[in-house]
Amino acid sequence: MADHSSRRDFLKMGAAGASILPFLRSMPAAAQGADTLVVVIGQTINSLDLHRTGTSRAAYQVGINCYDRLLSFGTKEAPGGGLSYDYTTIVPELAESWTESDDRMTLTFKLKPNATFWDGRKVTAEDVKWSFDRAVSVGGFPSVQMKAGGLERPEQFIAVDEETFVIKLDRASKLTIPDLAVPVPFVINAAEVKANAAEDDPWGLEYLHTTPAGSGAYKVARWTPGEQLVYERNDDWVGGPLPAIKRVVVREVPSPATRRALVERGDVQMAFGIPDKDAAELADKIDVFSTPVENCIHCLCPNNSFEPFQDPDVRKAIAYAIPYEDIFQTAAYGRGVPLWGGSEQIDDIAWPRKTQYFTDLDKAREHMAKSKYADGFEVPLSISLDLASWMEPTALLVQEALGKIGITVEIEKIPGANWRTAVLVEKRLPLHLENFGGWLNTPDYYFFWAYQDGHLFNSSNYRNEEVEELVNATLHMPMDDPEYAPKIKRMFEIVLEDLPRIPLYQPALNVAANGVEGYEFWFHRQLDVRPLKAV
Repeated sequence: MADHSSRRDFLKMGAAGASILPFLRSMPAAAQGADTLVVVIGQTINSLDLHRTGTSRAAYQVGINCYDRLLSFGTKEAPGGGLSYDYTTIVPELAESWTESDDRMTLTFKLKPNATFWDGRKVTAEDVKWSFDRAVSVGGFPSVQMKAGGLERPEQFIAVDEETFVIKLDRASKLTIPDLAVPVPFVINAAEVKANAAEDDPWGLEYLHTTPAGSGAYKVARWTPGEQLVYERNDDWVGGPLPAIKRVVVREVPSPATRRALVERGDVQMAFGIPDKDAAELADKIDVFSTPVENCIHCLCPNNSFEPFQDPDVRKAIAYAIPYEDIFQTAAYGRGVPLWGGSEQIDDIAWPRKTQYFTDLDKAREHMAKSKYADGFEVPLSISLDLASWMEPTALLVQEALGKIGITVEIEKIPGANWRTAVLVEKRLPLHLENFGGWLNTPDYYFFWAYQDGHLFNSSNYRNEEVEELVNATLHMPMDDPEYAPKIKRMFEIVLEDLPRIPLYQPALNVAANGVEGYEFWFHRQLDVRPLKAV
C-alpha cells in the first residue's frame, strides 16, 4: 500500500434555542453578542438536502455546514487578500487517515473513532457506504458529480468494519480524491433516515428535505423557507477545530440595496454574494473580499445550431468586436480577472487564461467581409434576469458593438426559473451569456462539462472530434504524466480558434463583512460558517 502523503499527482496532506428567533429579526447584529452572527444572502434556500432534485445553489451551504465528508481541502491566502480553500492540499474531516494501493485503484479510509452524529450515535463505515450509495443512486447532479471522480455504483463501496471504509475504482483517476471533498459525498446518519423513510422513498428524500441528519459542525435550529435559516453549533464536532460562533442566522433578503444597507450600517455582520458595484463602493468603508472564482469564466456563446455561427469568420468577427475593457469596468466594476489580450502562443496549462483576442473593429469588419454574412444578420442575445447585475450591462455593450459590424442584436430577458432549461437543457439560445465554473480545478474538468458534445454546460452545441478524444484522454490522467500538458495545450489551441465560447472575464465572488473575520472563499460559491469569528 502507498501512504497518501507520498501519492502521485499534486495532492498533499495538510495537516441557543429557537425561542430567541423572533428577536433576531429586529435586533441589530452588534447587540446580539459574539455568540451570534447574522448573514444576509440574496438567493433562496429551497431544501436542506443537496441530493434532492431541484435543490437551489444557495442550499448547498447546508451540506457544507451540517454534514461531514471523509476529506476536505486545506486553506491558503486568497488573491487580493483573505483566505481561500486550497485545491492542492487534502486534509482529513471524518477520515483519520487513508491509504492508496500501488495501482491507485483501492482507497482505504480509517474513520475517526470519536466521530458521532447529532443524536450521539457513532459514525460508522456503514453510514458512509449508505451515504455514498445514495449519492450515486438518486440521479441528477449528485450522481454525475460522483461519476466525475469514478464513483458510480454501490458495489464500489465496502464497509469492512465500523471504522474502515474502502472504495474500489474501475480506473485510477486524479479526480477521485478531490471529488471526495466537494459538497456532494456528505455522510448521513443512515439509521435515522431509514427509520423515517417511506417505502416509496428509500433514500429519505422527503425526510432530509426538512430534517438534516448529520455529524457536522452545525445543526439546523430552525428553517423558515423564504425567510431565514438558523444554525446552532454542534459542540461535539470532531471534523475540525470547534467553531467560535455558537449560532448563525442566515436571512434571505432579495434586494441588493437592502443587503448593502444592512451590512454597511452594521445591522448584520456579513452580506454574502453582493454585486460587483456594491463591492467596489463598499471596499473603502468595510471589509470586502472579492475572490476570483477558480475554473469559472463569464462568456459570450454563439450557438453552432444557428447557421451564421457555423461560419468561423463570423465568430472571430464577434470576438474582435467585443468591448472587453468596457464590459469589465461596467459589468464587473474591475473585479475579477481580464481574459482578453493575451499571447497566441500557449506556453503553460493555466486555466482560465487570456485569449489572443482584443477589441479591434477593423479586424472584426475584415472577418465579417470574408464571411458568408457580409451584409450582416439579426439575432437575439439572451440573458437571465437572475443574473442581470452582470448580464444586462454586458448585453447592452455587446449589442452596441455588434451593431457596428452589421449584426443587429435584440436582447431577450429570460426569467431565472426558465433559464437553466432554455440554455443548458434545450440548448436553444442562438447567442447568450454563460458563466459555468468547474468544482474540480483542472482544465480537462472544465472542458468535460463545457466543450464535450451533449454535456450540460456545452450550451453552444459544439462538437470537435479532436477535443472529444483529448478530453477523454486527459480527464483521469495524472497531471505529471508527460502526455498531459501537450494534450491540454492542444485543447486550448482548438477551442480558442473555434470560439464556441468567447471568454470575457473570470468573475469574482464578493462578500462584505462588518464585525466578523475568518471568511474563506470556496469553489462552490457558498458560505462556510465554520471558520468565522466575531471581532
